[in-house]
Amino acid sequence: MRHLPALLALSLSVALAPQAVARTPAVLAIGQVQGSGPRSPLEGRQVTIEGFVSADLRAGLGGVFLQDAGDRDPATSDALFVQMDPARALPAGQWLRVTGTVQELAAGKGGQTLTALQAETVAAARARPAPGITVLEAVPASWEALEGMKVCIAAPLTLAGQDQLARHGELTVAFDGRLWQPTELAAAGTAENAALGADNARRRLRLDDGSSQRDPGRVSYLPEAAQLRTGMVFRGVEGVVDQRYDGDYRLQLTAALPVPAIERPQPPAVSGALRIAAFNLENYFNGDGHGGGFPTLRGAKTFAQFQAQQAKLVATIRGLDADVAALMELENDGYGPDSAIAGLVRALNEGQDKERHWAFVDAGEGPGDNPIRVGIIYRAARVAPVGRPAVLEREPFGERSRVPLAQAFRMGRTGRPFVVVANHFKSKGCSEASGADADQNDGQGCWTATRVASARLLHQWLQRDPTGSGGGDAVLLGDFNAYAMEDPIRQLQADGWRDAFKVAGVSRPYSYVYNGLTGRLDHALLNPGMAARLKGAAEWHINADEADDAGYQGHNVPGPWRSSDHDPLLLGFDP
Repeated sequence: MRHLPALLALSLSVALAPQAVARTPAVLAIGQVQGSGPRSPLEGRQVTIEGFVSADLRAGLGGVFLQDAGDRDPATSDALFVQMDPARALPAGQWLRVTGTVQELAAGKGGQTLTALQAETVAAARARPAPGITVLEAVPASWEALEGMKVCIAAPLTLAGQDQLARHGELTVAFDGRLWQPTELAAAGTAENAALGADNARRRLRLDDGSSQRDPGRVSYLPEAAQLRTGMVFRGVEGVVDQRYDGDYRLQLTAALPVPAIERPQPPAVSGALRIAAFNLENYFNGDGHGGGFPTLRGAKTFAQFQAQQAKLVATIRGLDADVAALMELENDGYGPDSAIAGLVRALNEGQDKERHWAFVDAGEGPGDNPIRVGIIYRAARVAPVGRPAVLEREPFGERSRVPLAQAFRMGRTGRPFVVVANHFKSKGCSEASGADADQNDGQGCWTATRVASARLLHQWLQRDPTGSGGGDAVLLGDFNAYAMEDPIRQLQADGWRDAFKVAGVSRPYSYVYNGLTGRLDHALLNPGMAARLKGAAEWHINADEADDAGYQGHNVPGPWRSSDHDPLLLGFDP
């Protein structure tokens, strides 16, 4: 259930109609009712205000916004939310006079209050020009001083997240670029991390559809057939400043959102003759392997959805044009001809020249008994396995973190051996988490201790040459479920593993967007020998920035777009 935090409102208990009164009460400026603090200075008193109907949101929010000409005090808002009967016809553009008693009502769980005017009379007021629209060139010093007012934001607003669009008709935008996960850029518990969180809160704004309805279907402010990508920039956004639900300030839009033409990235290009990729497939389950067996435990619910999902994954992997690829979230159903990994390789090879064919590493079983597993595929005409595949099935791998898979390869007859390790650490969800694995409220989520233990054990295991290849160069790839400055990644770096994107000099890489915050859960970590061979690193931003609806379970935009919820990465090396 959503909660209403502090917002000045007028609750009208009578129908809109001219009222006969014995004497005309003094009309106060709305700014006098609002005051400059979180509570009205006139709480408990009867007041009369006049205002212009700047937005009629009775159908969606049960009220209208009124704004007057202002009291010339920049610390007070000149507008107010007025609760009003949705059945009463009230076109925007009308001036109203409202008399009632100012009240403070509890709203939300954070101690916020809703300042309300319990109306006694409502009447049409003298017509006059509409109040001007406030133009914002930057983040305002105080949203409170603008609450309820109509604004036009001339400053560019970056789309930071769209995960609440389908459910609540909301977008998250930000002044001055993306909002970054604080633990992507600074270690948990540091002053820098706290400053990043505070800056996110300062720059963040919600765009809303003027309705509390869940699952609204078509969102009123979006143009027909609009396509959105996180990172795109809006200019000239208009609406009234509001505050409700989660306490964040939001703009209830009064005009269509000016959506720019969508721009999508080409496949990444990296230097180096040897190309290694990593990609989380987001639950690739293939039923019985013959078109039946749907719905499965995860992933596609029908065979038609599976075909659409597979087409997107094939387009992604082919577009990366790698020689070796580490994969996450494959169905853990063996290595037989009907297995998910065998089916994916067949789909990749269909219609391709033999020199472009893929093969998969067969670990015999598993690895592990989790419903999803990691896997490794490779171009047999480009690289050859060296030694044996190896898995690490000691706890915390297995029940918590997925079991890692390692395989050594060599490019051509003279290439130096290198070890590829596919990983998928325990997620941040808090089910069954306790003790050190419970949420420490430091931004790292749950199961941090397990992920750190996984990192330590992984490093120790690789020191013993588990593939028997004798290859000293190695790359750790996959979904570590930890942002770049969180404890598991810092542990691996302390053990000598180097961030490939830092080695390559890539600025602000990212692979995942969650709750309007951008960061990396997917990493490539190199030991010193492999770092010396690195020639380039890139991500292909085909998923994290795309709307869920672009995927195979939505409108299924043709191509690799939203083939998963994670972006794939690509590395280039000397062979």
